[in-house]
Amino acid sequence: MKFCILFLKLIRWPNLVIIFLTQWLFQYCVITPLLRAAGLEPKMSVAEFLMISAAYMLVAAAGYIINDYFDLGIDTVNKPGKVCITRGISRTGALAAYGLMNAAAAGLAWVVSLELGGWAPLYCILGCIVLLYCYSAFFKKRFLIGNILVAGISASAMPVLTLVEGDAAGIFPDTLRYITIYTFLYTGFAFIISFARELVKDLEDVEGDRRYGGRTMPIVLGARTAHWIVAGSLLSLIGVLAALQPFLWTQQDGGPSMLSLYSICLIILPLAWILRKVFGARAVQDYHRLSTWIKIVMLTGILSMLFIQFMIL
Repeated sequence: MKFCILFLKLIRWPNLVIIFLTQWLFQYCVITPLLRAAGLEPKMSVAEFLMISAAYMLVAAAGYIINDYFDLGIDTVNKPGKVCITRGISRTGALAAYGLMNAAAAGLAWVVSLELGGWAPLYCILGCIVLLYCYSAFFKKRFLIGNILVAGISASAMPVLTLVEGDAAGIFPDTLRYITIYTFLYTGFAFIISFARELVKDLEDVEGDRRYGGRTMPIVLGARTAHWIVAGSLLSLIGVLAALQPFLWTQQDGGPSMLSLYSICLIILPLAWILRKVFGARAVQDYHRLSTWIKIVMLTGILSMLFIQFMIL
């Protein structure tokens, strides 16, 4: 039982649930309603979607394992109470789980690619496997590139679905355009908010990173400059969401749309509150709380897809 708890902790199971939720909502609350409004059916069956989503979750879980494997020394300094490898899970066992998960993910992506007649799922999964390894082994503690890599990988869960469905025969240009717009908006949101959160985590981990020769942005540029970059990222999200409000506000007859009210109350205002807290953060606990709050807003942003289907119908 203790081993199972440690393993679930190691693979960050709540994050895996968020990945599944993101892909499920994007496929069945955005892509599928848009296709059906045009008289088309999705190219992917539920079984094929579940295989793609399982592959992404396996790759992410493997990524967390290899990240903790390479960061064992740093994590012992930054968060000793959260170290799993060597404290219940051996290094050899962790590497074996990493290899098996990646092999299973690649196998699932290969099967789905064969069934769908396109290689986008396999290419995306293999790309994520390689990039996650490179991130953990070489780039995580480098200036900027690590933050960009992990933000890009985090945001890649939706474009793969668009690549699959956008290749369907008979899809209308207008429908494809709307799918592309929603993909761009949600992928951009995921990328920017993930980038901001990764930078906050660098601020939280600065002591251990510095001790082990890390060259993250807070170490190279200083904490104050890192605060401004986090603030700029959050402010850009607020600006884009605010600019979308006139369009969202008119999507429901007789008053503002539920999506508009939702995005104002549960995305824009919380982001503004977090933005206000950024410059007051100093201690490790402050950065940990900021990271948690940003993650909650990431989740509320994902859940906003629930309202897209009602705008389409």
